[in-house]
Formats: sequence, structure tokens, C-alpha cells
Amino acid sequence: MTLEVLTCTNKCFPTFAGRKKIMRADLFQSPDYYGVDELLTEEQKLVRDSTRAWVKKEVTPIIEEYCQKAEFPKHLIKGLASIGAFGPFIPQEYGGAGLDYISYGLMMQELERGDSGIRSTASVQGSLVMFPIFKFGSEEQRKKYLPRLAKGEIMGCFGLTEPDHGSDPAGMMTRIKDNGDHFILNGAKMWISNAPFADIAVVWAKDDNGEIRGLIAEKGMKGFTSPETHNKWSLRASATGELVFDDVKIPKENIFPGVKGLKGPLNCLNSARYGISWGAIGAAMDCYDTALRYAKERIQFGKPIASFQLTQKKLAEMLTEITKAQLLCWRLGTLKNQNMVTPQQISMAKRNNVAMALNIGREARQVLGAMGITGEYPVMRHIMNLESVITYEGTHEIHLLITGNEITGINAFE
Repeated sequence: MTLEVLTCTNKCFPTFAGRKKIMRADLFQSPDYYGVDELLTEEQKLVRDSTRAWVKKEVTPIIEEYCQKAEFPKHLIKGLASIGAFGPFIPQEYGGAGLDYISYGLMMQELERGDSGIRSTASVQGSLVMFPIFKFGSEEQRKKYLPRLAKGEIMGCFGLTEPDHGSDPAGMMTRIKDNGDHFILNGAKMWISNAPFADIAVVWAKDDNGEIRGLIAEKGMKGFTSPETHNKWSLRASATGELVFDDVKIPKENIFPGVKGLKGPLNCLNSARYGISWGAIGAAMDCYDTALRYAKERIQFGKPIASFQLTQKKLAEMLTEITKAQLLCWRLGTLKNQNMVTPQQISMAKRNNVAMALNIGREARQVLGAMGITGEYPVMRHIMNLESVITYEGTHEIHLLITGNEITGINAFE
């Protein structure tokens, strides 16, 4: 086995004649071409920088190994809780950090810079489990679950998508039947992040009147199982599974009293989509930063490939798109902090930024050449992860039609 190291003072770009396991140094430097930092408060920058430092120390050194093994690094849960990544916008009285939404977005950006699966775990816990309990739950439910979820003592998942109902959740087949002092839950959900290890599940089901209701199902309830989904090419360092309910007895105190109808789960998805719009920027930044450093060090025809026009075109276009996405999210966060944001604005940002990140990943992979497909660099992992991110929480096409509906006043779904 031989190892050739390219001209690089920090020896960060190895090429292999054989296979050799290495620890990739995290040399990431965040691009900020338009001085977006000047738009941020000191607290927002502190949240971002502390999250970035945690990712560099805890995530980057191990994430490639866990991705190759298709295993979620459960030991990171305590760390995610310690940096406040679980429900950072939840008020402090319920265990959250009480942060504003730009701080939350920046935190998701840094987590996804590490890996989409790590950001997904935090997004599900905060936006899809803690948010509905806080927004629609009873005071008893808030006090019972939120502090423990914030500390990572228990983990949650979100059950909406079904085998036959993804983009049309209103057609869900999962049912709850009133049985006197409790409900009986039957049905199945799939493509559920965190499901294999979650302690509770926020589940959406139709009642006897055909109205969509939210509820909390707990692991250990008879008839509730969560088989893991295997053989994924994407989000390999994230745990995905199903939720199967076979005559599960749900206490009536586990039903959300504050919402009926599809607006409940859609409100949750809006919160998650907001975080995704920021998170995708992190993945794009990591791909750009990797490609830029590689291009400066990779010598071909006697000079760095960064000197070639086509390589500079790729890098300049990557930075342009990242800058546009940064400004889009900053404005989106400002509107959300002012409680003025619309679901349609969130859809536009989610759709644009994920597609942007995926395109940048593909361009970065070409800059790296054959090395771009290896686990020695994060690019291919980000690309494969983003193939899921562009689909979940509303597909690329669905978000396009949401914008189309908004600007024309014509609903293309009907």
C-alpha cells in the first residue's frame, strides 16, 4: 500500500493507491462575501460559533465512519442537548434556550455543515416534537415532556407520512377510535427520522369524525413497534424507521387539545422547513470550502487547478449562490422573529436553498475529480444526504406549486 500526499502544508489532501483509514482535519472557514456577520447580533454569532466549534470537535472526526457503517452516532445526543440544539426557540420555563429564530437557523446551518443526519435529529426533536407539544399541547403535556426532551433524556419522532400518503397527508389512513376512557390507534407511518430509538412519537391520525388529531404515543405501549429502515444510500448516519400501530391504547390525556385539522401538522412542517432552509447553506458551505482548498493545492499541468478558468467559474458561482441563500435566510429569519413570515415564504427558501446546495455539491465533486467520491472528503456524503433533504418536509415540486399557487391564486393541487 502506498500513500501519495499532494503539495499541501497541512497534508489535508491525500490520494490513495490503496486504502488507508485517516482522520480528516476540519479546516472549514465560513464564506461571508457580503458581510452578513454585520447583520447578526453578538448573541447570534456566539450561538453559531459555539455550535461550529462543537461540530468541529465532535462530529467531523467521526461522521464519515458512522456514515460508512450506516449507523447513527447516539453518543452525540448528550452533546446536542448540551449546546441547546433541542428546541432552542422553546421558552426557558419549559427547558428550551429561549433563542430567537435567526439563532436557531444558524445553529441548524452549523449542524448540517457537519451532516444532514445530525441536523435532522435536532430538527425533528425541536420543530416536529417539542414545537407541537408547546404549541398545541396541554400544560400538563408541556411540563411532562418538554424539559426532558430539551435535555435529551428522551427522544422523539414525528409520524405524518404514510406508505400511500406523502405529499397528500389529508388522505392519511391512520385512525383513532374513541373507546370510552381512551382511544385505540391503528395505522402505519414511514420514512420517520429518529423512529428506531425514539421514546415518544407525535402522531397524526383521523378520529371518528374524520378530523385530523395530534397525539403522543409512547414506546412500550402494547402494539406500538418501530422497525428500522435499512439499505439507504442517503442519510446513512441518521436512523430512519416506520411506526406501526396495532390496536394501541392511547390515554385521552395524550391527545393534543389545542388543534384539529391539517393545520396542526402543517404548522410543524413550516417550523422544520425553516430550519432546513438554513441547514442546506451549511452543507453548501462545506462543499464549497472543500473544493476551494483542494483547487488551490491540486497541481495539474504544472500549476494549481484553481488557476484554470473553468474551475474559477465553478467556485465563483458556488460563492454567489451561497451568498444569495445567506441573505434570503437572514431576511426570512427577521420576518419570523417579527411573526410576519408566511408558509409560502418558507417554502420558497426551503426549495431554493436545498436545490442550491445540491448543485454546489455536484460542482464541488467535479472539482475534486475522482477523490470527490471517496469518504476522505465530505462532498459525496453531502450530495447523497441532500437527495433526501430535497424530498422530505415537502418535495421540490410541491414547494414550487406552493409558490405558484401564491402568485397566481390558482391551486394546482386540485
